[in-house]
This record gives sequence, C-alpha cells and structure tokens, in this order.
Amino acid sequence: MIKIAILFLFIFQMMTNPIFAEENQNPNQERYALYKKTEAITQIPWYYLAAIDQYERVIHQDDRIISISFPDSEWYGVTNINKDHSEIAINLHNGMGIDGNADGLIDPNDPEDQLYTLAYYLSRYGITELQIQEALWQYYQRPLAVKTIKQNAKIYRTFQTIELNQRAFPIPKHFNYSYKSTWGDARGFGGRRIHEGTDIFADYGTPVRATTYGTVEIKGWNRFGGWRIGIRDLNNVYHYYAHLSGFEGNIKIGDIVEPGDVIGYVGSTGYGPPGTSGKFPPHLHYGMYKDNGENQWAFDPYPSLRRAERQ
Repeated sequence: MIKIAILFLFIFQMMTNPIFAEENQNPNQERYALYKKTEAITQIPWYYLAAIDQYERVIHQDDRIISISFPDSEWYGVTNINKDHSEIAINLHNGMGIDGNADGLIDPNDPEDQLYTLAYYLSRYGITELQIQEALWQYYQRPLAVKTIKQNAKIYRTFQTIELNQRAFPIPKHFNYSYKSTWGDARGFGGRRIHEGTDIFADYGTPVRATTYGTVEIKGWNRFGGWRIGIRDLNNVYHYYAHLSGFEGNIKIGDIVEPGDVIGYVGSTGYGPPGTSGKFPPHLHYGMYKDNGENQWAFDPYPSLRRAERQ
C-alpha cells in the first residue's frame, strides 16, 4: 500500500509540475486564453486576433503558440541594428514592438508581446470592424487576405471557440456513391485541360454536405461546373462543389457552414449556358484550392476525401 501511495504521489507531482503541464496543454486553449486576455486589455475583438493569427500560421506554416510576426526592421526599428530587445532601445529607434507582459523585454517570439503589438497596430485605426478591416488592408494590400481574415473572424465569433477541426465526407454515408482518383484526367469541354478535382458519382438529388467549417464565397452558375458553390475554410482552402441540381434552402454568399451541413444536391448541370444539364452522368465534382498568401492553386482532394470517409 505504501508503494502504491508513493506512486500516486509521484504521478500527482508530475501532473502538477509546470513543465509537464506545459508540454501536455492543448495549444489552442493557451491561444484562446491569450486572445481573450488581449481583448480585455485593448478592446480588439478576440476573434479578429484569432483570425489573423490563424491566417499567418497557415501562410507561414508556423506552429508557435502565436504565429504573428513583423519584419525585424519594423519590430526593432530600422536603426536598431543590434536588435536590442529592451523597451528603451525599441522606443528610441521607433520600433513598433511593445512589451505585452511587462517583463522589460520586447521579444518578437513572446506570445503576449506579439499579440499586444498586433492589437496596438489595429487600434491605431480604431476598434470597429470596418476600422480593423482598413488596418488589415493597409498591412496586407491583398483583397483575398482581408476577406479571408474577415470570414474566419465571423466563424470564430459564431462558434465562440477555435477548436474547429472536424471534417465530414460530402455525401451522407447511407446514400449510394462511388469515386476514385480522377485528378489530372483529360477534359475537352472549353479546350484541352486537366481535371482539377475528384468526381463522386451518386443519384440525382443525393444531398451534398459541407466538409469543413467555412464561409460561402461563391454560389451560382458556371459554364464548366453548372450550379456550383464555393466555400473557404479556416486553413485558406477553397472547396468547390459543382454540377449540382440545386441548392439547399436559402443558403447564400456570406453564410457560415459547419461539417455535415447540407448545401446542395447532386446533379449533372454544366458544360453550357445556365440550365444546361444531362451531358454526363450525375455526380459531384469536388475540388480543393490552396492559398499561400500570394497565389491560389488546385491540389488533389482524393486523400482528404479518403480521410474524411474513414472518420
């Protein structure tokens, strides 16, 4: 019994040890706490801080707790060639870095300094959504970057969490469907081109579901894809659902969706003017396009579909 008690005491001490706790803490919980703390101090909405941080994390493939970064010349000041972290030095050289946790240092790798500096930059334009979007435009000078951050902020605000990693297969499991990898296959309509997606064959009227949390960016007719809908997710990936027979309810551009939400129905529309249908068997064309902050390109969605199907 004594040995068992000693063992439990050892486990308890390990679990409460700060180092052990830090290694096992969910990083999203730490991020969320930092967003909320910075919001309380600066009045910049936490969901905008989260959206900017997520955008930067994906663009730079940065796994730090906070992925926001500024050029050294802006953080330290152009004339601060030694990159002195002290508050006196950065203020002297007109750097934009700010000490967010009052430790006397302004560290570009300190999560609180990173967030507070970002929040202060945004607050120079104001704390309303329009003012924050103006600040984002001045910083990124790219419409898609501003739109993506704005949309992601709305997603976080809607669900009040950043734990939004669930995925869904686009066809409900109790419906018949079949698919294989069709990435790169030749297509002839509209000129020689390759197939940028995966075709999932199913009966007319089979429900089509959103595969991720995201925002409806496009809805309507495309002469290649027929009735189609486009949704951008939190990882800067645009999901393209095409050849639909129709859309679900009153779904519209700007709506927020979550995995499993029905967005439309399988059809065979496309390859002509609005209303063209029946030029091929009914199926869902599902495409995925990645944005890296400068360009957007298609990639093979088949592996993602297989993972979602297994889940």
